[in-house]
Amino acid sequence: MDHVTGLRCRECGRAFPAEALHVCDYCFGPLEVAYDYEAIAARTSRERIAEGPRSIWRYRDLLPVHDEAPVDLGAGFTPLVRAERLAAELGLGELWIKDDTANPTGSFKDRVVSVALTKARQLGFKVAACASTGNLANSVAAHAARAGMASVVLIPHDLEAAKVMMTAVYGGTLVSVEGNYDDVNRLCAELTSEHPSWAFVNVNVRTYYAEGSKTLAFEVAEQLGWQAPDHVVVPIASGSQLVKVAKGFAELGRVGLLDEVPEVRISGAQAQGCSPVATAFAEGSDVIRPVKPKTIAKSLSIGNPADGWYALSAIRSSGGSCASVTDDEVLEGIKLLARTEGIFAETAGGVTIATLAKLAAQGTIRRDERVVALVTGHGLKTVEALAGSVGPTATIAPTLDAFDAAVQLEGDLQATYKQESHR
Repeated sequence: MDHVTGLRCRECGRAFPAEALHVCDYCFGPLEVAYDYEAIAARTSRERIAEGPRSIWRYRDLLPVHDEAPVDLGAGFTPLVRAERLAAELGLGELWIKDDTANPTGSFKDRVVSVALTKARQLGFKVAACASTGNLANSVAAHAARAGMASVVLIPHDLEAAKVMMTAVYGGTLVSVEGNYDDVNRLCAELTSEHPSWAFVNVNVRTYYAEGSKTLAFEVAEQLGWQAPDHVVVPIASGSQLVKVAKGFAELGRVGLLDEVPEVRISGAQAQGCSPVATAFAEGSDVIRPVKPKTIAKSLSIGNPADGWYALSAIRSSGGSCASVTDDEVLEGIKLLARTEGIFAETAGGVTIATLAKLAAQGTIRRDERVVALVTGHGLKTVEALAGSVGPTATIAPTLDAFDAAVQLEGDLQATYKQESHR
């Protein structure tokens, strides 16, 4: 661990040891991991990474924990899909989808949880805990089971059924709280004080947990032949993922894995029913005003985002943008991605794709840019959102006449053939 020098306050810069700490005891600013980048540059290389596992742990030199046997379900190295059909529909040039639906529990949260619980185990914790809008709950319960740790997960009472079942099946303690995520998170913060021997992945070990999101940037660059994209679109919940993706690209340049520190534009995506960061961006404000979430994109429903200000700063400093979309646009985004690229995203993915479409239509995302959109969770987790908007083309009697009367395929197939021929 000679590449980790400790923790540092993001506000006042004070140094702390690499322990289970997440907030500065002087100014109450959040802590982040401090690295010796010269030591990392001397050790790491593209060749060393290529010899590593096809998971986030191929980038262990850039992560805040070293363990020969990490808590690992195989998170990471998910597909980077060239989205030519979607690009054509949106009037874009080179578009890629980073498909994190392929992670072990179906979302990018497997990246952060693998790092968090590996560090928690090293620090001697026996219980893994979290507050969650769903995906984190799934991942914590699964990774804790893998590690032989007990798990205690708190969720809002109105979570999607699939996410509830996916958490409960791993056999840990699952508590449904009458309130929204911000209520759950406040309770979790109180429990951290009451149970200091528990590793709350997004509280007392959040400093390490958040670093797992950097692997999205690492993989994108490696999968593009060790080149950075021009523009990345990232969904915003707490804002941590966006901040760490930006940090990840910068680190690749700093340690020599990219030829120079890249200039990547980072844009954020939110649902209108929970868009405090997008609102501040639109108003030109530095103040993130908390809101009460009301949107089908429940995995992004954090009305008081812990890293909202830092996400806003990263967007502005990169020359990116931030926008919000309606629930109807979210559903259209889900269907558009599925129809054009065969990828079924949850509502958060619908937010990303709908925002991508909005920013492309505005000219904010340009045709001459190499663009990557992050799709962070699988659609099977949020099927309730699509109820009434998708379903069978027809319901018929089991006869050829009934089929022919109900389904006019010839014209549709001809139209599809002509459309593809012109591309």
